[in-house]
Amino acid sequence: MTTTLTPAAAADRTGVSIDTLRYYEREGLIGPIRRSPGGRREYTEEDVFWIGLVTCFREAGLGIADLRGFVAILRAEHAAQDRVAFLRERRAALERQAAALSRAMEVLDEKIAYYS
Repeated sequence: MTTTLTPAAAADRTGVSIDTLRYYEREGLIGPIRRSPGGRREYTEEDVFWIGLVTCFREAGLGIADLRGFVAILRAEHAAQDRVAFLRERRAALERQAAALSRAMEVLDEKIAYYS
């Protein structure tokens, strides 16, 4: 028998709200989520993994459209190089963002030192 989590337990375990879980499901980023005979959502360990992956990518700045694209690549069983290409493109974008943030922090540090 597979262990399942209630929406509240899945939200607690993944650190996102129940509303976020529903939003991810509506957007096709997770799921479809299994339902109990009474119609309640039941989250599996695989669902928890996907929620964690989506959350990580969201925190890294990927938009919903990017995530939909990546999920489509995974679900359509594209070649591994398609997945890797997508991830490399996103990583390069994050590197550019990190460099821009680093430059901005340097400027702020200079201004803090100047005004101190």
